[in-house]
Formats: sequence, C-alpha cells, structure tokens
Amino acid sequence: MTTPTADIDEASPRIAGKHELVEYLEGGNKPDPGTWRIGTEHEKFGFIRDGLRPLPYEGKASVLAMLEGLRDRFGWEPINEGGHLIGLQRDGASVSLEPGGQFELSGAPLQTIHQTCTEVGRHLEEVRQIADPLGVAFIGLGASPIWSLAETPIMPKGRYKIMMEYMDKVGRLGRQMMFRTCTVQTNLDFGSEADMVKKFRVSLALQPLGTALFANSPFLEGRPNGFLSYRSQIWTDTDPDRTGMLPFVFEDGFGFEQYVDYALDVPMYFVRRGGKYLDASGLSFRDFMDGKLPILPGERPAMDDFADHLSTIFPEVRLKRFLEMRGSDAGPWSHLCAFSAFWTGILYCPTCLDAAWDLVKDWTAAEREAMRQSVRTLGLRTPVPGGRSMQDLALDVLAIARTGLKNRANLGPSGDDETGYLHELEAIARSGKTPAERLLDRYYGDWNRDVRRVFSEQAY
Repeated sequence: MTTPTADIDEASPRIAGKHELVEYLEGGNKPDPGTWRIGTEHEKFGFIRDGLRPLPYEGKASVLAMLEGLRDRFGWEPINEGGHLIGLQRDGASVSLEPGGQFELSGAPLQTIHQTCTEVGRHLEEVRQIADPLGVAFIGLGASPIWSLAETPIMPKGRYKIMMEYMDKVGRLGRQMMFRTCTVQTNLDFGSEADMVKKFRVSLALQPLGTALFANSPFLEGRPNGFLSYRSQIWTDTDPDRTGMLPFVFEDGFGFEQYVDYALDVPMYFVRRGGKYLDASGLSFRDFMDGKLPILPGERPAMDDFADHLSTIFPEVRLKRFLEMRGSDAGPWSHLCAFSAFWTGILYCPTCLDAAWDLVKDWTAAEREAMRQSVRTLGLRTPVPGGRSMQDLALDVLAIARTGLKNRANLGPSGDDETGYLHELEAIARSGKTPAERLLDRYYGDWNRDVRRVFSEQAY
C-alpha cells in the first residue's frame, strides 16, 4: 500500500527506544477473531487502445484524466503531492499510482470475501466508465507484455526518483520491478504474537504455491520471456537487503522484536518532511533512532517515520500491523477475489492453519528457497519436499482453504458461502497448468505468436 504524502508534524512525539517499535507492531493484535478483516490490493496496467501505448501521466488520455474522472464523478477525495494529483481515497480505500503509472486499488478492511469481490467489481466498473470515453483500458498481468522501460512513463512522486536511483546500486532488476510489474496482495490480521508467528511462517512457506497458482507474466517486450512468473524472477534480483523468504522467521524465539531488529537493519530510502521526500537511501534507521542521521542531524524519528520505513521493506510476506501476502502476479477479476479467498481460508481458521503448518513445518530454509527459485519457470511442476510436486501441494492446500471458508459460513446475497471463489484455482490445480501456460498456449496457437492479442482478450 502506498503511503500518501503528508507532513510529519515537528511536534509529533519522537521514538524513545526500540521497545516503542515493538509495541507499535503489537498494536496490531486483535484477540477477537470476529474483528479480523480482509484488505485486498491489486495493480493493473493502463493503456491507450489506439496503438496499445502505455498511459502517460498527463494528456487527454492519461493517468491524470483517469484520476480526475474518478474524483469528479464518483466522489473520491484527492491526494496531492507537489502540486500533482497522485491518488484518491474514499471510505477506507485508496487509489494510488505505482512508478510506471500502474493503477492500484488498496481496498478497505472488509469482513467477507463477498464484500471484497463486490468492492473490486465496483472499482473496475468505475474505472471502466471513466476509461471508455477516453479510449483507455486496463489489463491485469504480472508484467507489462510489450513496452520497453524507455517507453514506460514515470509518475511525479518524489519517493520513486529516490528508489530508482538507489535500486540501480543494489540489484539488476529494480527498475523492472518498479515500472513493469503488477501484483495482487491481501492483508490479514492476527490475534496475538503467537498467532502472528504461525501465520507468518505458514504464509511464507506457501508463497511459492501462491506464485504458481497465480503465475501470469510470461511475456516481455512482445515475446515470451522464458518464465511463467517473470515478476517473481524480478524480485530475486532487486535488493537482497529487503526482499526474500526471511529464514529468521522460522527460528526459535521469533516475534515482534526480531522483526523490528530486521527492519532496523534494512537500509532506508527516504524521510518525509515539509511535504517532500528527503533522500536517505542507504542510511541507517538505527542511526536515525540515535539522532545521528546525516540529513537530519540531532533529530529522532516519529512513529510515522517507522511506518514509512516498514513500507519500503519488500519480503514475500510483510509484517506491519497485519500480514501482507506479496508473492503473486496480478490477473483478471476472478483471480483477485480468489487470491483473498485462498489466504483467508487458510489463515482465518485455526484448525486449517494447523493443518497447513503440518504440511510445511519440516521444510528447511534451503528447501523453501529452492521452491521459490524453481516455481517461476516450473510452476505447478516444481518439486516439493517429500518427493511431491507443487501440483500435489496445491490440491492439499486448496482443500484446507475450502474447509476454512466453509467453516466461516459467510453467505452472500445468493445464499452461497465463500468456497465458490476457489473454483478457478481448483481447476488450475487439477489441470497442472498455470494461467501463464494457458496464455502461452494461446500465443503459440490461435494468436499466431502475436502478444498484442492479450490486450483484447484480457482487458478489464
């Protein structure tokens, strides 16, 4: 979720010590499962139908025109930075821009998957009503299929310039991540530190499965790129200090304090002051805590600074005051609903969480990493410890998720429970063929090797 730019008040209380950071994360504990919510985020690529060009920030058919249309017609409140409209907010949800103009909906915290799917559908309908008269459309893929980096616009947000320049120093594919990828994510609650730890471990171990089931980025610059999830490949060479599978989460004694220690050791990107982003790339938050940050000598951070810093850490699962699932490619509307259903079914049912933990608890850090490295090309054929395949694991885990959703017994307007949102994933698992492989079949079949066909067939 992108943090809107706002001043950090000079009078804001300053962090006195690490214990306050631990207490901040502990503040996410929700002991009553009835208060647990589901927040769904998804990104999508906008394009001009005539010529299939990416949306520039300004112009008649542009990102700005989309934002202004949504603001004026549907009552979204503007988020501005440096005189530029860079986002919208309404009823606990926000629309924000990724570096290359990718549109992101960060949904409100909702109680059921039915509500989540309604929210996503409403958003896409509003987007469509503004986009159609402009000759604009959107597509859900994990990587942009035809545009080069040079053709991709840059959004006018201060943090992105800082990130872009720093990423060039620490990995080969950071700019690819920023400008040419889209993801779907879900944010889920925990009841206690122990509950957080178990959910963190299970969801980290299963991220390669999430990558396989939603793999949807087989094209780049007009041709197959050799991967089923090129977006997943990009994340393996972006910035090793802030990405990956976090082996320490599985160590004895892991909890909020250990995650704080990890976060404090991740190099900074920026500090917000006076509505501007100050370049702190590569600097230490520990030094900031001691009043020794070179760009703000003698000043200590406010809690909003720590929240900003947490938002610049990009592991496969991220801890804030909730857990954020981050391992999957963006896709069509049905995939967005299925994604939240999948993780909710596993993590929000205690017996299901235990069953999932039983499947993954004996895996080593090396085995988890091997699956992460293999799944981007092998998909559901990826080997899983115990002589099994990722397809076998998918069928087992989907059965667990189905049980979890059934136990929730949340009925929609038609009287159906939430298990229906898993149908498409179950079909993928039974077939052993990822969404990316289905696209490649079309590419080598009736598309006659024309990647541009994906725009007409996959647009929202």
